[in-house]
Amino acid sequence: MKTYFVRTFGCQMNKHDSERIAGMLEADLGLSEASSPEVADVVVFNTCAVREGAEERLRGHVSSLKAAKTGDNPNVIIAVGGCIGQRDGETLLSYLPHVDIVFGTHNVGRLPALIASARESRDVTVEVLAEATSFASELPAIRERAWHAWVPITVGCDNFCTYCIVPHVRGRERSRPLDEIVAEIAALVADGVVEVTLLGQNVNSYGRDLYGEPRFPQVLKHVAASGISRVRFVTSHPRDLSDETIAVMATTPGICHSLHLPVQSGSNRILHAMNRHYTRESYLALVERLYAAMPDLALSTDVIVGFPGETEDDFEQTLEVVRKCTYDQAFTFLYSPREGTPAASLENAVPRDVMQERFDRLVTIVQSSAFAKNQRLIGTVQTVLAEGTSRRDPNVLTGRTEGNKVVHAPMPEGASSASLAGTFLNVSINEAQTWFLSGHIEG
Repeated sequence: MKTYFVRTFGCQMNKHDSERIAGMLEADLGLSEASSPEVADVVVFNTCAVREGAEERLRGHVSSLKAAKTGDNPNVIIAVGGCIGQRDGETLLSYLPHVDIVFGTHNVGRLPALIASARESRDVTVEVLAEATSFASELPAIRERAWHAWVPITVGCDNFCTYCIVPHVRGRERSRPLDEIVAEIAALVADGVVEVTLLGQNVNSYGRDLYGEPRFPQVLKHVAASGISRVRFVTSHPRDLSDETIAVMATTPGICHSLHLPVQSGSNRILHAMNRHYTRESYLALVERLYAAMPDLALSTDVIVGFPGETEDDFEQTLEVVRKCTYDQAFTFLYSPREGTPAASLENAVPRDVMQERFDRLVTIVQSSAFAKNQRLIGTVQTVLAEGTSRRDPNVLTGRTEGNKVVHAPMPEGASSASLAGTFLNVSINEAQTWFLSGHIEG
């Protein structure tokens, strides 16, 4: 047993957990990363149950390894964890029978022991805990990028939106003590990290379970004071985004003027059915305050199209909100029922062709807004955190602005992506497309 491969589906929390999984497999089992799952001795799928598409991809990827397991690589160990592992447990084996290990969101730290046991006994192991006793941040990590780190500040969720499986697979909301977060950030800064993303299903309610009230603004202040160059965070629930948090974002150096603020729908009737606890009016007022405090704010959102009972009028209200908010990006989804959620039993399903037609109209508006906002950046100089070379052209450097916009620029003569990755560059923008900017590096 020499190599491993980790395939990740879903949100940033899953990406964080996968970095911890890789860290444990290397530190505890002495494995090295394989180039592909087909040649690995251990393959781990860290899964997402939020969208139907992620489940379909999991089935395809795991099934593709069946041939390897019955042919060239019979001793490969296949482990499925994350949200689907937590939700389905032993039931997962009924549709993916060649899986060796099933684990959940609450026992990531047990994976090395489960793998060692499976290697020795060749028995199928299912271990899914009802709740966690510690945070995965306590585990070793192999970061995807040496200069960036995911830092969970909460896990779980107490909102129970009717369409969402997260509270059922991640548990109720739990906050990390502030001193633990500050200590982790300090260690990351000492390790050369220049950008962190604070994670939580609802970062704005951080601390409510520990201190009796949300203390997210204090987290932002402490993290920004650590010496880290850039601070990002996801995800913000509109109900809990306070004016104090907006003020801290607007006035504290290092906190990016970039915000993901899911709206999901612009119809009060649908928002009520979703159990979102805000109205279109309160959401629009919040966005107005955000732009007043940070005119350069890059704003993104989530929108669900075709929630059960959504009428054409409901959808037109959503389009109106999207037009008014002028988003830089929107993650748009066709509604898919998640077993175990209240919405899964709702009647008045929207026909698929109607959903698709609405979806297409929404995407057109989002693209128009994103293009217009990018066009305004032509002629400006943007501070870009270099990430590496473009996938299409090794002579083009790519990175991201404070507003999380992708920027391409020709590689400076004599430089390499390895030497520039993780450094900040000033890029003069001379071209803007819908999803990226182009320019040249100054100096």
